[in-house]
Amino acid sequence: MNYSSGVEPAGMQNRFSRICVYCGASNGIAGDYAQQASALGAEIARRGYGLVYGGGDLGLMGAVSWAAFAGGAAVHGIIPQPLAQKEITSESVGHIEIVETMHQRKARMTELADAFIALPGGFGTLEELCETITWIQLGIHRKPVGLLNVNGFFDLFQQLIDHQIDQGFIPAKYRGLLVVEEQPAALLDSLTRHEMPAGIIQWITQEQA
Repeated sequence: MNYSSGVEPAGMQNRFSRICVYCGASNGIAGDYAQQASALGAEIARRGYGLVYGGGDLGLMGAVSWAAFAGGAAVHGIIPQPLAQKEITSESVGHIEIVETMHQRKARMTELADAFIALPGGFGTLEELCETITWIQLGIHRKPVGLLNVNGFFDLFQQLIDHQIDQGFIPAKYRGLLVVEEQPAALLDSLTRHEMPAGIIQWITQEQA
C-alpha cells in the first residue's frame, strides 16, 4: 500500500517529532541533489515534523533547511564553533545552536531527533551516518535510519555493506538497519513503518532486540 501521495494513516504521522538530516555542505555536480534536498525539507514540513540539521546554509544543508523552514517546520541547526564562521551566513534559518566540538554536535543531534536521514555528501556525512548506525548496535538508541538514494548515490555504499556481510564483518540481519528509498515521501513512509530487525545484540546494554 502506497501512502506517498496522500494522507498518512492515523497514528503514522505522529510517530516522529523531529527528523535529523545529514548532508553535504556543497550541492554536488547534479542538480537533482539540491532539488531532492529541498523536496525532503518540504515533505518534513508538510507532515508536521521538525528538522534537525548541521546548522550551515551551504549546499544541501541550506536547501533542506530553507525548504523545511518555508513550509513552517521548526528548524534546529547545530554547529561546532570552529565551523560557525564558515558555514553560517545571513541566509541561515531556524534556531542555531553553537557547540564546542563535533562530538557534541553529533550527540546533540541524536538526542533531539526521532529518526535520521542521510542525503548525498562527503566524508562528514558518511561519518555521521556510520556512527548513527553503530550506536544502534551498541544500544545507545533505537531510532530508524534512512538513505535518500538520489540518482543511485548510495548504491556503492550498499554494495560495500553487502561485501562486509559476505566477509563476516557484519551480521546479515544488520542489513535491515537501513531504510533506503529514492523519493522523500516514500522514505518518510518507510521510516514510519520500520521496525528494528529481531535478534540484534546491544553490546553496551547486553539486551536482545
